[in-house]
Amino acid sequence: MKRYKIEAFENLVEAFQSLPSIGKKSAIRLAYHLTMEDGFGAMKLAHAIETGVNEIQKCQQCHNMSENELCNICSDELRDSSKLCIVQSARDVLTIEESRHYDGIYYIVSKVEDLDTYHLKQAVDGVDEVIFAFPPSIATDTMILYIEDKLEGMGLQFTKIAQGVPTGVELENIDIVSLSRAMEARVRV
Repeated sequence: MKRYKIEAFENLVEAFQSLPSIGKKSAIRLAYHLTMEDGFGAMKLAHAIETGVNEIQKCQQCHNMSENELCNICSDELRDSSKLCIVQSARDVLTIEESRHYDGIYYIVSKVEDLDTYHLKQAVDGVDEVIFAFPPSIATDTMILYIEDKLEGMGLQFTKIAQGVPTGVELENIDIVSLSRAMEARVRV
């Protein structure tokens, strides 16, 4: 029996499947919706993707997403430039900014291999505190030690975000590393 196939639709499904957390069923649902039910929305999405790909670049100072040489955070004179938060991705910057509990500047280091020590030392010029906001793991602990070593002797205070038990989660559902760190970093009540 011959398989019924529409190549353009299959290509669209495949493109959606290449995105993180999109499986085959979701990809088919999205492709069908955009091609058969919302052509205008599809064209708007295609234009937004094209514009984003062509106009978004890395900030020359912190490596965040930007439409200009410097991102809005690096060019904001009201930010507290004495605090530098080192994160792994621009998504982390978006998440921290959404919390509205941090008013400093950022620096993005995805992997130790990508770290430009000279550029990092320029980024910490005028900074008093370096805050590491990495997810807990042996690899990120190693990265923290590596960065601290490279910035040794610069008079910087190094801190990292608290780790432990998230709000509303039962203890039985928490990984051992997070629970161990929460026990070690317990506070007086």
